[in-house]
Order: sequence, then structure tokens, then C-alpha cells
Amino acid sequence: MNKGSKLYKIIVSMLLMLSFSCKDRLVELNENPNAVAPNSANPNLMLAPVLSQAAKGYLRLGFGTVGGVMQHMQEDGWFAGYNHYQWAPENWGGWYGPLRTNELILRRAEELGWPFHAGIGLTMRAFLFGVITDLWGDAPYTEALKAGSADAITHPKYDSQEVIYLGIIEDLKAATNIFAQRNTNGIIAEYDLFYGGDAEKWHRFANSLLLRYYMRISEKLPEVARQGIESVYQTGIYIQDAADDATHDFLGTDRDNSWPTAGGFTSDDTDFRRRKPCSTLLDIMLANNDPRVPVWFQPVYCRWVADPSLTVPVDPYIRRNGVLTNIVSLTDVQYRQEIANGNTFTRHFNPNTFTTAVLDTREYVGIPPGLNAPDTYNYNPTPGQTVENQHVSQLAPIFRERTGGVLTMRLMSAAETAFILAEAALKGWSVGDAETHYNNGVLESLKAWEADNTYDAFIAQPGVAYDGTLARIMEQKWIASFAAATESWFDYRRTGLPNLTPGQAAQERYMPLRFIYGENELNNNTANLQEALGRLEPLSQDRGANSQWSKPWIVQGTGKPW
Repeated sequence: MNKGSKLYKIIVSMLLMLSFSCKDRLVELNENPNAVAPNSANPNLMLAPVLSQAAKGYLRLGFGTVGGVMQHMQEDGWFAGYNHYQWAPENWGGWYGPLRTNELILRRAEELGWPFHAGIGLTMRAFLFGVITDLWGDAPYTEALKAGSADAITHPKYDSQEVIYLGIIEDLKAATNIFAQRNTNGIIAEYDLFYGGDAEKWHRFANSLLLRYYMRISEKLPEVARQGIESVYQTGIYIQDAADDATHDFLGTDRDNSWPTAGGFTSDDTDFRRRKPCSTLLDIMLANNDPRVPVWFQPVYCRWVADPSLTVPVDPYIRRNGVLTNIVSLTDVQYRQEIANGNTFTRHFNPNTFTTAVLDTREYVGIPPGLNAPDTYNYNPTPGQTVENQHVSQLAPIFRERTGGVLTMRLMSAAETAFILAEAALKGWSVGDAETHYNNGVLESLKAWEADNTYDAFIAQPGVAYDGTLARIMEQKWIASFAAATESWFDYRRTGLPNLTPGQAAQERYMPLRFIYGENELNNNTANLQEALGRLEPLSQDRGANSQWSKPWIVQGTGKPW
């Protein structure tokens, strides 16, 4: 596929011509008299922005805020929202925006007789509405996207999650029927940023999303879920190899088209340095010699060394290659240069006389979740925003890159489908052997991160080998969702696994469950929003319904996750 800058210039132009306002009132399109008329728009030109926006939004959720929720990572600067769940109302225009363009794709596909485009449109409509209801709960669905139509509705009602999930499933079933025809009439491959016009791969993607959403409703509608998952499994058409994951690469041309922590966009790379591994994830991985550790994280710049012979409780300065210096800490750039030249750095303490803190002396060190002052963790001598914590690991150097290699926006993976089938098999559903699916899930995750050369040794670890429990399946699925943690958040809601605990400074003693409805809806669709709020189950009267701890329909009455 050609993913060059020329294509993205076209994408930007089409977005300006075809998209609605990114605000949330779902108001009608401001027509540009110089733009391409919707009645003559080419669906190929609209595919790219829809696919790109969906992929970027999903990556920035899973690698961003939700990565903090699921304790994959923590931040040690401006950390209250990420680590402590101090969330503000969140508008959803970034998801309804591409849905509007997607509706035009569906309309034009029908007018032109291009079923393949219709299949993609149905799949992406399901995906985008799935994200919206997963994140917020009830939302405009059956009356959404009608602001510019003949039966214009500018204040759409909120449909229940049950209605939305069942609608998503119907869209995906319709899409799979279309893809099964293998009719790709009209497609220009370079505009299909996921699969280059390959109908079979789209078929696998749509069926894999069906597996996701059938499992999502399995606590509320178990028989619907069982029959649906068994039906998809019997087709054999779902993502089974990491090479077929639904992914999209960044171009690396500017900040919007680069990995979220890419270097070079701020003078001191603060976007990169602020993000650290969370000890909840890292400690489990280290205990099991997980080969993904060095792919995702880097060793601490300066490792603590216990030295009972030290005459002071702790060295005030670092040591280069074992020799004491008069330097408290180097900058990020200096450490990288020195280490690249073969130098090593340590700092000594006397375990018999140093009682100020318990120090982590390991090569890889994560930050515990929800600390009051994460920038001081592991006795960092230079806290604050300017200098990174030299005694805590950072993300691996690949996450400084703008694009390339294993850095990809992943919407659905072979690992996820395998773990879904492992869970279904454990429930006793007719989908094959749970252990086989579990092992495949582990393998496909390692393959996606180019770390599968040690699979045999890794799967034999006592903490990794299949043990017949849901906890083991969900733990490895949670780990595999790194950089795409959104799905593990929704798994946690319905299973309570992995067993995560908010940190000491978190806003509540419970993990958050949803996003807060945004100000645009509060101000402009008030009556319908208030009705939807009445269907949420608040944590407390003080918190109120529009809170990140209110239970939406999908978990009400299940006793999960708390």
C-alpha cells in the first residue's frame, strides 16, 4: 500500500470538505460551494480519513489515559489525570466526526453498487459506535448522524447500551456476509489503509470484532454470546496470525502522524520521558522472564547497589564504571550518549544505615500506581518536571521513534481473538481447546512485538503455563494489550481481572469504569442526557451519576468488577 505524504494531503483535503463539525451537537454540515458535492463524492477518498482517525483515536486511548487505568504505565509529571483518575468531562466529537463521513461512504456505496465499501463502512460503524458505548455507556445511536438529512434530528435520544451492542453485532454480521462475496468492485487499494483492498482480511477483521462484542455481552446475554462465538469459530474466518492484525502505521511526518511519545516535538522530549512502566505490569513480567520487557522498557540509567562498606548511608553522587564522580545526575541526552559509549552508572547505599526508603536495585524498575509523588520514587535526587528519574526505567528507545518497526496502531489482533476463544472454551462452549487457544494468544502477542524466538521457554514458565483458570487467561490478555489497553479495561469491567487496586492517591478506592459525558452534551442535549444519566448506577450520592465510577448497563447486576 502507498501510505505516502501525497495520500495524506488528499486525506486532509477530504476531511475539510466532508466532515461535520467536531463538536457534539450533531448539527448539520456547513456546505462548501467549492468542495466536492456529497452526491458525487468518491467513497475511496473518504475511506482513508475514517480508517486513520479511528486508528489514531484508539491508539491514543490505549497508550494514553487507559494505559494508566490498567496500570501498564504511570506518569511522573502532570500525573493526576493519568495516575489518580482526576478526570474532567470528555467530549466525543472525535468519534462521531468519522462516523458522519462513514455514513456518506455507506450511502455512496449503495448508490454506486460497490458492496466492498459498504462492508468496510458497516465494520467501521460498528467499531466506532462500539468505542463510544464502551467508553461512555448509553449514547445517541438510532437517531445519531441525522442532522443533515431530510428527517433532521439535532437533539438525538440516547439509546441503551443493550440496543447499541446488538446493533453493532447486526452491522458486523451484515459486513461479513458482504465480504464473503469477495466482490471488491470499485476499490482503490491504496486508500484502504488497513488491508489494501483484501476482502478476506476484512472478513477476518469483522468476524474478530464479532468475537469481541459477543464476549463483551456474555455476562448480560450469555446465550446470545455463546451462539454467536460458536458460529464465528465454526467459520474459521477470524484473525489467527499477527501478520493479519488490523493495524495502521504512522507516517512520522508531523506530530499528529507520529507515535504519541515520539521525540523531536519538544525541546526535552517530555512527552517521552514523563511516561514510565507501572510496577503492577513490570513486576509480573520480570517474574516470568517475559521477552517483551526489553522491547517495551529500558533498564534504569543508574542502578542502585547495596554496599555495606559504605561509610555514609547513601552516595550523594553517581559512579561511572564503579568510580565515584561529583555528579548528582546526568540529563537524559547525556545518559544516552554515555551508555551508548559503553559506560555504566550506579549509586551506592548502605542497607544497614540507610533507612529513608526501600530501594529497588533491579535492572528494570517500575513506578507503583497512584503515588502522591511519583517523581520522587526510588529516592530520585532530582524530582520535578525537568530531569527524569534516573533510578526508574523509561519506555524503550523505540517509543521515541515517529513510526516504523513494531510501532503500529492496532485495532484488533490475533492474540485477542485467541484469548477470547480460550475464555469461551473455559466456559464450556464449543470452540475447541482452551489451552491451545491460550498458547496461541501468548505466541501471537510475542510475534506482534518480534519477541517470539523464546516462546518455548517462556510458555513453560510456571507463572505463564496454562493452569485452567480464567485469571491466567486474563492476565496474559492484559499484558498482550500493552499500547492498546482499552480492550483490557473493558475486560476488567466484566471479569474483575486482573485484580487491580487503585494507588494511595487515587480519587476513589475503586477503579474507574467509564468516561464522563462531555460539556457539549450537558449544554446542548440536556434533556436526553439527563434521561441517560438516570439509567446509570452511581457509586454514591456525592459522586452523582455522571462520574467515572458509575456503572453502565454492561456491568449492572453482575457484581463485577466490584
